[in-house]
Amino acid sequence: QVQLVESGGGLVQAGGSLRLSCAASGRSFSGYAMGWFRQAPGKEREFVTSIWNGGNTKYVDSVKGRFTISRDSAKNTVYLQMNSLKPEDTGVYYCAADRSPLQILRSRVSNWGQGTQVTVSS
Repeated sequence: QVQLVESGGGLVQAGGSLRLSCAASGRSFSGYAMGWFRQAPGKEREFVTSIWNGGNTKYVDSVKGRFTISRDSAKNTVYLQMNSLKPEDTGVYYCAADRSPLQILRSRVSNWGQGTQVTVSS
């Protein structure tokens, strides 16, 4: 099992930026694919982005060109840089880890963080 702790959420105006961090502990971080999901009020949790095998990434279309996922294996941390934020980006953002990148894409994740709130005001 991997324990995940997110940080970096907050309130930002539309057009602004935030960087989320997810610190992992418990098992070898390098063997896991990592991802970010979000859940808006009244909606289901949705996939946002993932990273695996040293640098392969995938993004949901709505965040392409605005969000960037990265990882620092030395710090056991994955980041989500969010630029040009929009009100529709508002939600609780969850970090996820799984040995299979396909499971992350399918939202069948074995390890979840507790979530961090991101609120974008118009």
